[in-house]
Amino acid sequence: MNNVYDRVRSIDAFRAVTMFLMIFVNDLDGVPKTPSWLKHAAENADALGFADTIFPAFLFIVGLSIPFAFENRIKRGDHRIPARIITRSFALIFIGFYHANMETYNEAIAILPKPVWESLLTFSFFFIFLDYSHFSKVKRYLLQGFGIALLVAMSVLYKTTDPGQTWLHLTWWGILGLIGWAYLLCALIYYYSGGVLWVQAAAWIFFLFFNLDFHFGLLDFLAPVQKYAWIAGNGAMQAFTMAGIVVSVMYMRLKENKDIQLLWIGMILLAFILFNLGIIVRYFSGGISKAHDTPSWVFICTGFSLIAYAFFAFLVDFKHKYKWASIIEPAGKQTFTCYLVPFIFYPIYEMTNLGYPEYLSQGTGGLIKCLIFSFLMIWLTGLLNKIGIKLKI
Repeated sequence: MNNVYDRVRSIDAFRAVTMFLMIFVNDLDGVPKTPSWLKHAAENADALGFADTIFPAFLFIVGLSIPFAFENRIKRGDHRIPARIITRSFALIFIGFYHANMETYNEAIAILPKPVWESLLTFSFFFIFLDYSHFSKVKRYLLQGFGIALLVAMSVLYKTTDPGQTWLHLTWWGILGLIGWAYLLCALIYYYSGGVLWVQAAAWIFFLFFNLDFHFGLLDFLAPVQKYAWIAGNGAMQAFTMAGIVVSVMYMRLKENKDIQLLWIGMILLAFILFNLGIIVRYFSGGISKAHDTPSWVFICTGFSLIAYAFFAFLVDFKHKYKWASIIEPAGKQTFTCYLVPFIFYPIYEMTNLGYPEYLSQGTGGLIKCLIFSFLMIWLTGLLNKIGIKLKI
């Protein structure tokens, strides 16, 4: 008989699809003559593109994973969970900081060309965060030491295009950094509250209101320190993650009581409420905008995530249909590796300057190329895993 805290395959499937789509929309971003609705909406547009829903879904999945992962660790007698939360969050924030600086690398005055610097930086992350559980201590220390030395060298060689700056500095936290901050706060809330449902719900509502208050101007006094503040933003990222935690706690409690059918009713009802709230606040708080983390974007994208997970939970956990996900399974289980693999591929592609047929550079051909690329990155992740190369933070 399966334990209620066993690994939930619907979360793996949802994560795999979301990771696939994240690679796809990132690759599609620079492809001309492709449907605009698939891409991110313009920075100052009151609009929602398909790409704008992917990152919120990923943060939602981070929240979904926390209760099951923690309960399994507690069941195994692992009492190092707070230390694990801090080290994992720091690793994500640390890499996110470098990725944010990657965007302003000044190739004109730096010693190394940008593709070379990016690839060497990414290799350093692989050496530092490789899963060394099957390595001897000597090999681990040698390889990690090499990775740290390589990272230090890349840090020393870094130059920026930002005016008034010459070296690595905080611009924004980067995608991984935002995930790290959301994970840190939400995981600590879950752990120290003992997973009590009403506490998770209260925290979720707090972050939603924090985001609302920020956009209504009630938190303007925080402006001078906002990007350095403990909230690490305006509450949007934490709201997505806490929503996932609430759903997972509901999942566990309802499964224990054999009332799992209420989960779908609850998620669909919550999504309906959030969609309506998103439409209402759209006219009072900056419209729908991922670029500005508006409340309307938070409400509506959380609603989409709820509907999406209701589908995956029904298909995978209730109907036991999981084989279809095997082709992209590495994206759901080695997600961190999968995220970083393109950061090796893109610089190498730029350095080799191989190019590809014009048909694949735009329009329908461009869409096909992006789909193939996403599958290729996931296949490479699976291949690396088979030869013992996977990242662990």
